[in-house]
Amino acid sequence: MKKFLTIKGDADTAIQGLLRSLLEKGEVGAVFGLGKSGDAISYLVISDPAKIDSLCPTLPFMPANAANHLSKITAGGNLAEKIAVVIKPCELRGFAELVKRESGSPKNLLFISPVCGGVLDFDTFYKGDRDKELSAYWNDVYSNEIPSNIRPTCSICEYFEPFNADITFQPTTEGCELYSNTPAGVGMLESYGEKLSEGKLDNSRIEKLSSARLSNREKFFDGLKLEEMEIKGLVEAFGKCLGCHGCSSVCPICYCALCAFEAKENEFKPEIFEKELAKRGGVRVPPNTVFFHLGRIAHMAVSCVGCGMCSDACPVDIPVASIFTRAGDAVQKVFDYIPGEKFDEPVPLSTFIEDELTEVEDS
Repeated sequence: MKKFLTIKGDADTAIQGLLRSLLEKGEVGAVFGLGKSGDAISYLVISDPAKIDSLCPTLPFMPANAANHLSKITAGGNLAEKIAVVIKPCELRGFAELVKRESGSPKNLLFISPVCGGVLDFDTFYKGDRDKELSAYWNDVYSNEIPSNIRPTCSICEYFEPFNADITFQPTTEGCELYSNTPAGVGMLESYGEKLSEGKLDNSRIEKLSSARLSNREKFFDGLKLEEMEIKGLVEAFGKCLGCHGCSSVCPICYCALCAFEAKENEFKPEIFEKELAKRGGVRVPPNTVFFHLGRIAHMAVSCVGCGMCSDACPVDIPVASIFTRAGDAVQKVFDYIPGEKFDEPVPLSTFIEDELTEVEDS
């Protein structure tokens, strides 16, 4: 059983109240979370309790994967003061993967994360009738159904209950339920000043959603037919690529300070163009787009958290996230690895285990 707190009223207001209390009582020095900055939705770091109302803790939108921001904030070492961090489960998993790569530190971070219903994609959020879309989204969430207007990868995500969160929260029609998972989580809830109860998340709801998402996942992967694509299929899938590398820049797993695909020595110089043109009679411009995506898959499939940022960032609507999530699923099953499940579990491709993959024999 866990210590939990039920706060009546609007769920955003409930979370804001807890965060404001933490700041006012000096339990944390700042709060990190999604919020409004003018007319824009972005991630904010707030130290003034009076500005907490700018935060939108339950908004089903992801303008970036917050793991990238937390990496930059914490990469210099331990923070001087504690920060309460409100992020979605896939963002928290992405940050855990960056921590394993020494690109961030979880010390002095207190994580607050929801049972996630998924997020609206960029087009739906920015170009659609936002109020109507949000209303439809929450109607589905409160009915314990998968919203029809979320990112495709969200609809098949099986890890919508967060790992490593000090507090897990779940919006309800009456307010918000906040469950402590760690002693630090208990301390945060106790600081709010209300009497805590004992209980646990409604497993029947979690199991129903999990079953529905797994069913979606099987149908989604079967329809993608990635195993049958071969080179021709990959060329067709990535044929629209502009070479902008936007997918890698928003990916929380592409953590390299300098991408090999952007290094000067790997650029197609005039003499290489001439050589390839003479050899093949035709050269695609920009070149190596399929190789770029295959290289990305090889580098990060084992740690892909399926956040869907890459597809949202793609200017020509390549289903990058769908392909990468499918490839990631296959690789992760080989190593029995859930990316971001633990902060201290080694990344399979960076460790050597002598008796691993024993079923693979020499031919």
